Amino acid sequence: MANFMGGSAYAMAHQIGEGHILVTERTFGRFERPELTKLSFEMEKMMREVRAEQHELGDTQAIQVKQRKLSRLRTALMILKNAQQGRRGGG
Repeated sequence: MANFMGGSAYAMAHQIGEGHILVTERTFGRFERPELTKLSFEMEKMMREVRAEQHELGDTQAIQVKQRKLSRLRTALMILKNAQQGRRGGG
């Protein structure tokens, strides 16, 4: 079993959203299935939290930051799901 970057699944999801961790399939290679499930849950939860943030219509910088965070989380979640499917098919 591998340790989450940042100490917990929540912290790792937060760091992915902030752009501190760049995600590839190799990022998830050392994790077991339960850890990937937990990280997936935390990333989905973080996406809901980010979507719920309200910004002024004229505050384009805040809106861009929100969209970048969502994009990073969405991409990381897609890579994680692909890594999980690859393990099912290969093992």
